[in-house]
Amino acid sequence: MSRAGIPPRMIADIGGTNARFALLDGMDRRDEVVLACADYPDLVSAAEEYLQRVGARTAGRPLEAAIAIAGPVTGDIIRMTNHVWQFSAAHTRQQLHLRRLIVLNDFTALAMAVRHLKGSDIEQIGGGKPQPNAPIAVIGPGTGLGVSGLIPTGEHWIPLQGEGGHVTLSVMNERELAVLNQLQQRFSHVSAERVISGPGLVTLYDALCGVEGVIPEMLTPPEITKRAQEGTCRLCFETVSMFCALLGTMAGNLVLTLGALGGAYIGGGIAPGLGPMFTSSRFRDRFEDKGRFTDYVARVPTYLIRAELPALLGLASAFSDPGPRLEAD
Repeated sequence: MSRAGIPPRMIADIGGTNARFALLDGMDRRDEVVLACADYPDLVSAAEEYLQRVGARTAGRPLEAAIAIAGPVTGDIIRMTNHVWQFSAAHTRQQLHLRRLIVLNDFTALAMAVRHLKGSDIEQIGGGKPQPNAPIAVIGPGTGLGVSGLIPTGEHWIPLQGEGGHVTLSVMNERELAVLNQLQQRFSHVSAERVISGPGLVTLYDALCGVEGVIPEMLTPPEITKRAQEGTCRLCFETVSMFCALLGTMAGNLVLTLGALGGAYIGGGIAPGLGPMFTSSRFRDRFEDKGRFTDYVARVPTYLIRAELPALLGLASAFSDPGPRLEAD
């Protein structure tokens, strides 16, 4: 039970790998717990485990919840893009004994958070200065590639809900074209998410090995980034370097699409973990490499989000702020 005697609200950011839960007393967040999605057969099981851990399974059980999900939210049946969970929002509300359940895309929730981030929560990459009351771009590689934006409309900011990570991959030079040719032998459509994501690091590494005519090692994304950071594997280093460059191109494309002169925010779990490899990479150069519109994009600042669990910050405002979401019946 909250301090005011009112049951807290539950918020949850459900990614392809981890489910991040917390309780809200007003706008104050507490009892944050991260659970591995693979450890639970479905969303309800994970939520019940969380409530039991924090002592809210019976006494003080939440009556309202907001959930951000890594996948399209277009109707009652929701299927995650990079995990096996699928569920009915209405049935989930009933199973969790909620009187209100809000479901939205995970990067929509992140977009709702960016205006509330503190200076210590972000790191600016390159130059540029945000234009007040201008659209903001949000993008980030994790288990998938999340894409959103924030659009000013009078007194409110409307977050976008889309699937921009699945647009066709854009390449910029002969080396990347050779990689694309390798990928086209595997996939009928080579989306940006195929390579600009955690699993995409492995896909990109395998493709570079194919270009070089060598047999790839069976590496995980953390192993690739570790070898790249240590400088012990040339192809791993090129994989991470190309990953950052392709992300820069994608982020610049998003800024042009949205007219996002308010800035571009880079979320997800991959980029912050790359450390100096990301901040000194070709990300910003490729972000600005837009031909006749280079000067336009160069004025736009790019920020790396370093806050812990930032999407939960956006979910805290989902109960009152306008925006695209599903309200379960």
